[in-house]
Amino acid sequence: MSSHAARKLSVMAGPAFSFTAPLFRWEQRPAFRMVTVPRDLADHLHLAGGPPRGFGSIRVDARIGATVWRTPIFPIGDGAFVLPVKRSVRTTERLAGGDLVSVDLWPVDGPDA
Repeated sequence: MSSHAARKLSVMAGPAFSFTAPLFRWEQRPAFRMVTVPRDLADHLHLAGGPPRGFGSIRVDARIGATVWRTPIFPIGDGAFVLPVKRSVRTTERLAGGDLVSVDLWPVDGPDA
């Protein structure tokens, strides 16, 4: 089994933080596309994700559709986070700006990691 497949199996074994939100273009860096993680998940992600990393980020495994990847989520100052959605994910999942995206997140560095 490839390491990618093994990681995919391991993240899907635990409970996920799930939500749906629109994909948007980040104004400060127009090439970036993001999804806002709801504020009500922030406390749960902090507890499950362990100590914050650079810029207050939390490392997660993220899944949209059939695509799973590892990335940080970043705080945006109002208690919410943003999830960067890579071009390869957008292409594979056929996503465009404004699409409603269903996301599953698994914190990587939490107490059970």
